[in-house]
Amino acid sequence: MMQKTILFFLLFTTGSYAQIKGCTDRFASNFDPKATENDGHCWYASAKLSPVFSAKLSDSIQRTSGLIYFDNLLWTHNDHFDDRLYGLDLKGKIKKKIKFAELKTKDWEEISQDSLYIYIGDFGNNNKGNRKDLRIIRIQKETILTTNPVMDTIAFSYSDQSNFKLQKANTTNFDCEAFIVQKDVIYLFTKEWSNQRTSVYALPNKAGVYTAEFKGSIDAQGLITGAVALPSKKGVVLCGYSKTLQPFVLLLYGYEKDSFWSGNSRKIKIRLPFHQIEGITTADGKLFYLTNETTIRKPFINTPQQIHTIDLSSYLNP
Repeated sequence: MMQKTILFFLLFTTGSYAQIKGCTDRFASNFDPKATENDGHCWYASAKLSPVFSAKLSDSIQRTSGLIYFDNLLWTHNDHFDDRLYGLDLKGKIKKKIKFAELKTKDWEEISQDSLYIYIGDFGNNNKGNRKDLRIIRIQKETILTTNPVMDTIAFSYSDQSNFKLQKANTTNFDCEAFIVQKDVIYLFTKEWSNQRTSVYALPNKAGVYTAEFKGSIDAQGLITGAVALPSKKGVVLCGYSKTLQPFVLLLYGYEKDSFWSGNSRKIKIRLPFHQIEGITTADGKLFYLTNETTIRKPFINTPQQIHTIDLSSYLNP
C-alpha cells in the first residue's frame, strides 16, 4: 500500500510540474495559454507602423550611423571621415559636439553603452569584406564630456572567418553595424549581405585583442543596422532594412539567458519607403528613436537624413 501511495505521489507531482512547450507570447497568432515554456516558434500577423514624428537632421550628419540615449540627449555619429559625436535633442536638433582629434576613423557603424562606458564600433566591413583591423573604441562615461576623455580599444576577429580575399562591395557576411553590451560581454549582430541573416558573436568588454565567438544565427530576412537592449523587458530590438530599402524593426524576446536566437522574433515594417535606417535607441522602452542616412538612387530616390519616433509600447510585453 505504501509503495502504491509513493508511486501515485510521484506521478501526480511529475505531471503537475512538467513543462509544456509552446508559444507563450499572447501577441502571437499561435499563442498557447497552456504552454509554460516558450519553444521559440511563435508566429505573427503582418504588422506595419507609422512614425509619430519625423524631422530632417542637420547636413553635418548626413551619414548618421548609430544612436544611443545618454545624458538626456540622443548621440549619433557619421560612418566615414568624421571624428565627432553629435548630441541631439529628441527633435533632432544638435545641442552638443564631442571631437576626438586623436582618433582615426575608418568606418564607425554603431554606438552602444553600459553603465560605465560608451562604445563606438569601428568595424564596418562591407566595402571589401577583408578588414583585419576591426575594433571597438571604449570611452569612460565620466570623462567623455571633458577635454581629456579616457579611452582604450577592443580589437577582434570573427571565429569562423578564414577567407580574407578581396570581395565585391556589399557581398560579405562578415559586416557588422549593430551590437549591445550586457554585463561583461559585447554581443555583435552581423549584417549579412548574401544570406540576409544576422549572426550573434560574443567577446569580452575589456580592452584587449579577442576572437569573437559565434553563438547563433537569426533569420532576419534583411540587413541589420542597429540594436538596443531592453534589460527590464528581457529583450532586444534590432533595426534594419531590406534590399529594396524597406525599413523594419525586429523584436527579440522569450529567449533563454543571452541566447537571442532561441526565442521569438517579430518583424514590424516601418511605413517609410526608401529609407536606410541606421540607428535605434530608446529612453523609456516605449518610444524608440530611429535615424536614417541620406540615400540617393538616381533618378527616383532622394531621401534626406532624418530622425523618427515610433511607439512600440503595444508590441512589447508589459
